[in-house]
Amino acid sequence: MAHRPDVLRFKRDFDRIYKSGRSRRDKYVVVLHRANGLDHYRKAFLASRKVGGAVTRNRARRLMKESFRKMEKDIRPGMDILFIARSTIAGTGCADVEASMRQALKKSGLLQ
Repeated sequence: MAHRPDVLRFKRDFDRIYKSGRSRRDKYVVVLHRANGLDHYRKAFLASRKVGGAVTRNRARRLMKESFRKMEKDIRPGMDILFIARSTIAGTGCADVEASMRQALKKSGLLQ
């Protein structure tokens, strides 16, 4: 599998975002972000066990990834972005998740 420079994968990066990043929450997602000093953004999608079982968590991550894919051309470069599913995401549709993510990103100033 090839290395993807736009995906957060190391514990130190996650720890940095949790420690010194800023957060913004909306109905279905929480967005944590921090400047990364690079010329591109990096992202990760998380769903904890509070969201539900494995099937529900995987669906939540898929919904967030698809919603992000639709708006990624508008994302400001140079940021590490962590999307965390809230327990309210279970049973929602893609349009609702996309609207929630767009709202949180707009509040965070991450959309160009």
